Amino acid sequence: MLPQPIGSDLIDQLTADCDASFRTNQDGVLESGGDGKIYAARNLIRHVPIVRNFWQHGFVRTFLTDQLGHQFGLVRVLYFDKPPDRTWSLPWHKDTAIAVKKNNMESKKLTRPTMKAGTPHVIAADDILHHMLTLRVHLDAVTLENGPLKVIPASHHSSSNEGDGVSAAETIQARAGEILAMRPLLTHSSGSSQPGTKLHRRILHLEFSDREDLPDSYQWHDFVALSH
Repeated sequence: MLPQPIGSDLIDQLTADCDASFRTNQDGVLESGGDGKIYAARNLIRHVPIVRNFWQHGFVRTFLTDQLGHQFGLVRVLYFDKPPDRTWSLPWHKDTAIAVKKNNMESKKLTRPTMKAGTPHVIAADDILHHMLTLRVHLDAVTLENGPLKVIPASHHSSSNEGDGVSAAETIQARAGEILAMRPLLTHSSGSSQPGTKLHRRILHLEFSDREDLPDSYQWHDFVALSH
């Protein structure tokens, strides 16, 4: 966890800008249920402008430059919610997919092309993922009630490494505004919210890479460089 949360005014602005974008955007960014409740959204870099720059200031910028140097960039932003009465869960997994401009070139390091919400993706090799860092910004408080993240310590070293094992898993609870930093290869899961909860669990998931270049003529779908 980063040493301090971002302020409530910024949390309110992030939440409001996401909500405004989701109300007007109809181009396949959203993943929602039949009741219209939004569970997930992709491509926020292109549709929610505030996500391109709020991390470029203050202690968040300092943390990112300490971890990634000064040539890093933002490469993908996702949004997740567990609306009350419409919860979901995810099994243990690692985040190995990255978004790219084209995904049809031959490569041993970028494989298994897929399309997600109209955006080309591939599975990246470990040596690419080792140069990445994820920030999970909690727009709501996360407790045992609303499906918190669980992580397996020391599992981030490789795609095959399970670290300390499921029995050592830690549950991540957070106040609104707190930020969790994690490596993509950290094994994690997410349980369902408890029945009857009134709580949302809204998360902004920002992925960064310390290098703009990808192998074999591949390009990031987006790369928002650190401003200087």
